[in-house]
Amino acid sequence: MSGETDRSRKRVLMLLERLGRLMQSRGHELGLKPVQWEALRYLSRANRFSRTPSGLTAYLGSTKGTVSQTLIALESKGLIRKKSDPGDRRAVRLELTAAGRRALGSDPLLEFAESVGALGKVGEGTLERNLTALLTERLEQIEGRPFGICRTCTHFEKNAPEGKPHRCGLLELPLSADESEQICVEQES
Repeated sequence: MSGETDRSRKRVLMLLERLGRLMQSRGHELGLKPVQWEALRYLSRANRFSRTPSGLTAYLGSTKGTVSQTLIALESKGLIRKKSDPGDRRAVRLELTAAGRRALGSDPLLEFAESVGALGKVGEGTLERNLTALLTERLEQIEGRPFGICRTCTHFEKNAPEGKPHRCGLLELPLSADESEQICVEQES
């Protein structure tokens, strides 16, 4: 690898880190830690099968202890609630409360959306493709889960006879149109 290539890669990583820190500092101003914001974002986008402590742990690439402390903090702030799963009393499901959904209306990432939009459609699309490729490569290296959109999964059955209107072939459960647009812990491209 040439010195110029190495400098360029380091510069890209420094830029990503700096952008991340700017977003995180704004989140602190609003009273939540970065991991708490990410947990709220995850719960707002995850399907019913994925809104669990273990799903959040896998998504964040964090430890069970860190996620447990994050969930305790969010629950004490009234932003999430834990519910036992009717099908399995040992399993815990996580839900955003109305206060949690309102908090996401002030999500610091929303402020950065305008900046991304300023790149124009071509620039925005190029950035999205490149960041997706970077994330995919890294997840493959660490054997992480992709958490893709349900409708892009190999197990997704569109307009299935037993669906509502769709179906997850892996879990053999019906899926609503809204659920087909959510991220899933079981997603396989």
